[in-house]
Amino acid sequence: MQQDRINEAILKVALGFSTEEVTEEYDARDGELKLVKRKETRKEIPPDLKAVKLLLGDGDYASLSDEELEREKQRLLREFKNSNEG
Repeated sequence: MQQDRINEAILKVALGFSTEEVTEEYDARDGELKLVKRKETRKEIPPDLKAVKLLLGDGDYASLSDEELEREKQRLLREFKNSNEG
């Protein structure tokens, strides 16, 4: 179970993801907290090639260029997608 969660986290970083952050400011007026400012921010986290290398395992991927690693990542993503569809 723990290893599955770790693998999912590594896969998420390898593929890239987006996250939302909400910041709220409150003011105490008349003994009550009132929201005075709310800011929502969406951040796009790009794919991490080091995480891709980690997912690829013991293969000789250290000698591959970033472009070759990107092609291998895309190939693995297609395989992953096909295995989840079937």
